[in-house]
Amino acid sequence: MTSAACYRGEAFWIREPGQGDIRPVNIDRTGVAAAGDVVVETLFSAVSRGTESLVFHGAVPESEYQRMRCPFQEGAFPFPVKYGYANVGRVIEGPDDWRNELVFCLYPHQTCFRVPGSAVQRLPRDVPPERGVLAANMETAVNALWDASPRVGDRIAVIGCGVVGSLVAWLASRIPGTRVQAIDPNPDRRDTLAALGVSWSAQADGPDDHDLVVHASGQPEGLQVALSLAGVEGRIVEMSWYGDQAVPLTLGGAFHSRRLSLVSSQVGRISVFQAPRWNHGERLALALRLLAAPELDVLINSQGAFHDLPESLARVAAPDSGVLCHRVCY
Repeated sequence: MTSAACYRGEAFWIREPGQGDIRPVNIDRTGVAAAGDVVVETLFSAVSRGTESLVFHGAVPESEYQRMRCPFQEGAFPFPVKYGYANVGRVIEGPDDWRNELVFCLYPHQTCFRVPGSAVQRLPRDVPPERGVLAANMETAVNALWDASPRVGDRIAVIGCGVVGSLVAWLASRIPGTRVQAIDPNPDRRDTLAALGVSWSAQADGPDDHDLVVHASGQPEGLQVALSLAGVEGRIVEMSWYGDQAVPLTLGGAFHSRRLSLVSSQVGRISVFQAPRWNHGERLALALRLLAAPELDVLINSQGAFHDLPESLARVAAPDSGVLCHRVCY
């Protein structure tokens, strides 16, 4: 609904551990174009299952309350909080050159919203809005490979094949000469990775000669496996974020004798190798261009209506849900 001064919308809030609700919101529409702002009507959003599950269950450590904030978050950790960062919509108000454009924005689950024009990215014409919700995950995968610096012919293992891990494996497999092995105990990942052209195995039973190992399982024992797979002078990139979970590691033996390198990758900062030449907007634009590949649709294996989100998020965030990306339809 619309009044002379505002749009009336709705937003999803997490109010307590494992509980959320839909709340009304008013979006001021005065002076939108003059301010260089845009009003976006959401078409689709997506649940970033790893991070949003931690938020939904109240597992964000107090030490990370500020670093874990997303760009247009409202409320504060632990609760109540409006959280999310994978939103695709259509510009319904703003400067003339933005009108009716399909855009991606790092915005929570909300039916419509107003942001500065600089906060949105146009979707490339060959990227359908239904797939555009993967942009934030693709940006994370791109940054991980920037941190990993894979080389032509590298032998690469990716441990943990959620959306981000699968995207890392897909990107790495497109580098000439690479041998990429995706490792995940969930047998459902076999068909998903096959559709992406990536070899899958349920466990790490191959040689320990990898030039590069990327760990994205979110499980501490997966990182120990990653250390065991790296060859001499091998590189291990840790993408998992554990919240308040302890991560025990055995750092004797091969870790020292093989002179392994263990580095973290986190999307909030651009890789040191690219930062002198790239900014966040350019990195996101690259991620959107990479979504032109139709095979990536296989990563969206769940969807539901916006008004069902209070119930569906509890299912999606369950440890055994099997959901890769849950798309929310408006």
